[in-house]
Amino acid sequence: MNKLPEWTDLRYFLELARAGTLTGAARRLAVDHTTVARRIQRLEHEFGTPLFDHRREGYELTEQGRALVPHAELMETAAMSALEQLAGKMQGARGVVRLGSPELLGSVLVAPRVQELVTVNPELHLDLLLLPRFANLANREADLSITLDAPETGRYMVTRLSCFRYYLFGSRSYLARFAPITRKEDLAEHLFIDYVQTQLMSTGLNYLDEIGIVPKRRFCATGMLAQCEAANAGIGLVMAPPYAARKYPDLVPVLPEIVYAHRTLWLVAPSDLYGQKRVRTVWDWLRATVESQKDQLFLPSHYTQEPRMEPVAINV
Repeated sequence: MNKLPEWTDLRYFLELARAGTLTGAARRLAVDHTTVARRIQRLEHEFGTPLFDHRREGYELTEQGRALVPHAELMETAAMSALEQLAGKMQGARGVVRLGSPELLGSVLVAPRVQELVTVNPELHLDLLLLPRFANLANREADLSITLDAPETGRYMVTRLSCFRYYLFGSRSYLARFAPITRKEDLAEHLFIDYVQTQLMSTGLNYLDEIGIVPKRRFCATGMLAQCEAANAGIGLVMAPPYAARKYPDLVPVLPEIVYAHRTLWLVAPSDLYGQKRVRTVWDWLRATVESQKDQLFLPSHYTQEPRMEPVAINV
């Protein structure tokens, strides 16, 4: 290798590594897919080694490509930080921020309040990733993510977003067709809606196992939104967080004082992105939004909330 590669080629490299396809990378870069292919070919020629294996399902990083990723990300971070500094500290956040969120939470909590964020930061654009799994921060699929599992390894900033409970809900139409449920043992004769057990994105979603009965699963889905829709249609009982009831007023709690599961939502961002103004702005906005909505969306008013947790760094 006789010369440094074009720095912008490394941006194309990163986007292809994250998207996995030429069309996906081209969409994120707002260029034609042939441009992405040409840039990657030039980069591989300059490095003298293949960076991707081209397979039927897409592009997969080679060993050399994986080794290049952290160096390219450092250059990306430096460029973004320089842009923010030159833009001036007094200006609002700018650029695109990709936020990974569970589907129902993003729909109920985030989307209705985005206007508050962009009004203060008119040059900030939010991409809300409502995936049937938690966003992969390691490959920069998202800039920050709301998750049930705090990372134990890697370089991340982590904070507890909120503690909350899953409660058992049933639609009025479903409950009217069956005898009243007055004790936990009555649940053994009822139908349940749950996650597809072979597709759980977290062991924390095994909350039906905590009820103390063997549930009769009538319908399963990989997303909470589909489960709540099915429960609202009267198919069966569903375990869901309180904010589900805000979207589906026909769902009513069943034995809320004795049937529930306690969980924690975490907010996570790669350490190098956490310091960027665009990411930190969304991070702070999310924390403030959740704090103002806890009683309505996450916990009953009588529940003792855990104290606010400041962000901590994980560097393992």
